[in-house]
Amino acid sequence: MNAQITQKSNVMLGVVPTHIKFAGGLVPDAAGNFPRSEMGELLVVAAMRELIEASAAEIAAVQIPFFAAASVDDVAEMVAAYRAMGLEVHFIIMVGGANPMEPADEDAVVSQLVSALKAAIAHGIRHVSSTSIEQWMNPGEVRRNGEAFEAAIVQNVKVHLRAFHEAGVDGSCIENWHMEFLRPGEFKSFTSIERGWAFVKAANLALGRKFFKLLVDAAHCGDSGLTLAENERLIAEISAAAEMGIFHASAKTTRGCLSTDDGWIGALLAAAARGGELRYVFVEVFHHEDAALELLRKLDPGHGLDTRDGRSYTKVTADGLEEIAHRLNNLAVRGVLHL
Repeated sequence: MNAQITQKSNVMLGVVPTHIKFAGGLVPDAAGNFPRSEMGELLVVAAMRELIEASAAEIAAVQIPFFAAASVDDVAEMVAAYRAMGLEVHFIIMVGGANPMEPADEDAVVSQLVSALKAAIAHGIRHVSSTSIEQWMNPGEVRRNGEAFEAAIVQNVKVHLRAFHEAGVDGSCIENWHMEFLRPGEFKSFTSIERGWAFVKAANLALGRKFFKLLVDAAHCGDSGLTLAENERLIAEISAAAEMGIFHASAKTTRGCLSTDDGWIGALLAAAARGGELRYVFVEVFHHEDAALELLRKLDPGHGLDTRDGRSYTKVTADGLEEIAHRLNNLAVRGVLHL
C-alpha cells in the first residue's frame, strides 16, 4: 500500500519493529548473525518492507535494537536496506550482564556502550537511545531512594560521560542520546518520568550542553504509578528545559494494540506536542508470545494478552501507525503542534 495519509507536520513517524519478536527476530544468534528468511533476507528487513506495504501512514524512521555482539556485516546490511527504503535509522543500545549503578560494573557497562556508540558513528546514526541507567529485571536489585538514588545518578553520569568521551561522540554525527526509564519491576529505581529526568538533568549539567534527552514511553508512564496529570505536568517541564526526546506510542501493560492504552497515548502525545519539543514518534507493539519476554509475562500477566482481534501483528502495528499519523495531523490542524 502506498502511504495515503499526508503528514501535516514535520514530526517523523517511525516504528520499533518489536512486533516480530526479539527471540527469532531482533536478537542475533551466538555467532552474531540475525535470523533470515528462506530467501536469505534478514527477517527484520523483510518485516519492515511488509509493514511499509501494509501501512496507509508514511513510515519515516525505524529504531532498531543494537547488540554489541552482532555481526558487523549483518548490521551494515540491515542499515543499508532500511536506508534504501527511505528510512532514517536509529539505534537502541542494548546493555546486558552488568549494573550501571554499581561502580564495580563500570568498565563492563562502558565497554558495551563504547562499542555501540562507535558503531553508530560508523553508520552515520544521528540519534541513539538506551535503557542503560539500570540493569533490566535484576533480581538482586532493590529500589534506591534518597542518598542511594543520588549515588546511582552520580555513577550513571560517570559511566555515560566516560562512554561519550571514549567513543569519540563529541563532534560526531550523533546529535542526541535518548535515555529511557522502564516500569516498576523491569527497573527498581528509574521507574518514572521524574526519576528518568533526574539522570538526564545531571548528565547534561556535567557535560555542559543538552545532549542527553529523556525518551518518554507512554506505556512506562502509564505503569509508573504517577497520575496522568503528573506525567503531563512533567512533560511540560522537561520540554521547557529542552530535555524532551523521542516519544514511544505504546500501550501500557499489554504493550499490544494501541486501543488497550486507556487514553494515555493520546493525552501524553498532546502534552508533548504542546511542549514544542516533539520531533520523533515511534509506534512500539510487542508480541504477546515472545520467548525473550517471558519474565515480563510473569511480572504482569497482562503483558501476555492477545489483543489482535484476529489480525496479524503486522496489521496491528500498521493500525497503530495510522492512528498516530491521524493524531499528529489533527494536533497540527488544531494548532497544538506547530512544527
